Amino acid sequence: MNFFQIDVSAAPAPAPAEAPAVPLSDTADLLRQMLDVQREQLAQLRASAAAHDASGRWRAFLSRWQDDFPDLPAACKKALPHLERAYGKLIADLADNLAQEGNDALDNDFALQEFLDRYGMRLAQLGAILSLVAPLAEAGHQGESA
Repeated sequence: MNFFQIDVSAAPAPAPAEAPAVPLSDTADLLRQMLDVQREQLAQLRASAAAHDASGRWRAFLSRWQDDFPDLPAACKKALPHLERAYGKLIADLADNLAQEGNDALDNDFALQEFLDRYGMRLAQLGAILSLVAPLAEAGHQGESA
């Protein structure tokens, strides 16, 4: 049997190298440049956020057409609960229908086509209407509180 002994001793850490002294004016200039870059980045982020602000586009739409459709936001706000309720009821009916039919409710082409004829178009159309009315109602509400 061979036994080995390994002696691990820490090598002395090298002394930290002294950073070359940077003149104060160079440091201040570098910090100024960094601040300028950060300001540019902030301006770009703000522009990007504004471009993707859907409610901002709807608010702009409402302000452009304020004279022609002054009651549009209020009307949308009143209509929204009715549309949401109809949408929810249609989805509940769909779910009940599938639960009653069981696991093989959509197994054949005929059953699938009948299901789509019954629910597909109405769900798609109500969803599209909701996606237009809801942002108008919200944009009008935001315009009132602003």
